[in-house]
Amino acid sequence: MSTPRARRSHAGCWTCKAKRRKCDSARPTCRVCSQHGIPCEGYEVRLRWGSGIASRGHFTGAEAPVDTSIPPRVPGRRRDRNRGRRREEEGETQAQAAEGSSSQDSHEDLAQPYSICRVRDIVQIRNGFFKNVGICHAADDCTACQNVADHVVLSSGINTLHSTTVHDEQTLLKPRLPVLCQQSEALYTICIALQASLSREPTARSLEYLDIGLNKFRAELSTSEHHLEDGTLTAGLLLCTIGVMHGIPWTMHLRGMYSILRMHDVEGAHHQERSAFRAHLFEVMGIMDLPTFSIGRQHSQLGFWKEYCCKGDRTPGIETGVEVVTGLPRSLVTIFAFIGEGSTETDFWDWSGAQGTFTQCQLWEAYRLAGVLVVRHGGPGFPRPSNREAMNPAMQSGASLTSTTVIVLRLLSCVDAVCRGSLDPECWDTLIINAISYPVSIAGLQSDVLQKDPILKEFIRKSLRFTTEGPFLNRQYGLLLDLLEEYWAYPVGTVDIDRLARTRGVELGLF
Repeated sequence: MSTPRARRSHAGCWTCKAKRRKCDSARPTCRVCSQHGIPCEGYEVRLRWGSGIASRGHFTGAEAPVDTSIPPRVPGRRRDRNRGRRREEEGETQAQAAEGSSSQDSHEDLAQPYSICRVRDIVQIRNGFFKNVGICHAADDCTACQNVADHVVLSSGINTLHSTTVHDEQTLLKPRLPVLCQQSEALYTICIALQASLSREPTARSLEYLDIGLNKFRAELSTSEHHLEDGTLTAGLLLCTIGVMHGIPWTMHLRGMYSILRMHDVEGAHHQERSAFRAHLFEVMGIMDLPTFSIGRQHSQLGFWKEYCCKGDRTPGIETGVEVVTGLPRSLVTIFAFIGEGSTETDFWDWSGAQGTFTQCQLWEAYRLAGVLVVRHGGPGFPRPSNREAMNPAMQSGASLTSTTVIVLRLLSCVDAVCRGSLDPECWDTLIINAISYPVSIAGLQSDVLQKDPILKEFIRKSLRFTTEGPFLNRQYGLLLDLLEEYWAYPVGTVDIDRLARTRGVELGLF
């Protein structure tokens, strides 16, 4: 007996709709997806942002679904000229309004460097020059892309993406952003969303840009089956960054990009032709995928740093230089990458260190001690080992086991030095303060030590508030403090911080 033929249905599953394929609407999953061996996304209703005005069909441009609201339509070339003229007039009007209010807003912009006013400037540039958002077709458009880069990158947004210095030459994104924005519409919109999200009071406009950027990014991924362009990869990483800053789930974007990279870049023929910038993007992706560097992670680690950045060799001496996102030497990052798969307390104690500034060395020491605590007592996404397992590494080397209380004290003293150094006028260009979330959170998970010494708990509060409410304006640290406060309210060893984060629907990155 032949299999009944599937019939086309507008109520089909989301997978068949995306593939433009007939669906038999079987519940709970359709048989068509099962026959093709792909997961069925089901039939649940999905909510979408609406602009309030119809964009297609009989009521295009109407504010209400009635015939009297339909605007008159001018056919052909005349309509296109009218649209272009209207865009130019709107751009000129907005520019004049911005000039008229510049004196009034200048003081606010200085007091709030992450102001939404910068986003308005970017929108004016787009309205004045861009014929298609994010894609350049003329020399003037390239100038517009450069202006966007000046606003987003050279102002404040770029300074949230790494933990070295403002003028670090190893930060490869800054000079390449204009070209990448021409390559990817998603990147252009996500850059605006990133800058808007850094405002002291983010508005609905920032969420609107984020939603548009997310849709464009998904569209670019769907057409990147054979190769993922640098622009799209950068857009995805910045999208993850926005999620990290605001606790929005982001690891699904890593998995989507990895599924393409694994076939054609990491394991395919392109891996021998990788540019320095693409290697940098891979390192950033590896940092985002590190074990214990995220709280409430919704998708498992991919092992990206191990697979690409150190080729499966956990010998810490083979990498040189400082990784710009974490501000850590690559040799130390490699030890963290193998937590749960070979890294021990001895590896962290025996790490030889690297040359750097005084403040950098304090940061690296804080991370090294945090690694010891994670191996000994567990951490985010890494279960607490038994006492015997925690003792073995130190006993094998014949060393005496340093108490957890002493390690926490030493770690927090290093964090204190980093915070004080970041306020030094002579170190105005340092961005190391961006990297303290991991050691502070690991120290904050040692509830038994903090309950015995409330001063340490208060110092952790002070450090996170310092970066949340002070001049650094890092909202991510405020979310972390809220989670720790809830974690401390439970008896020692009775709750898991990852579970608390998932209950809230929060996914935090500690980098």
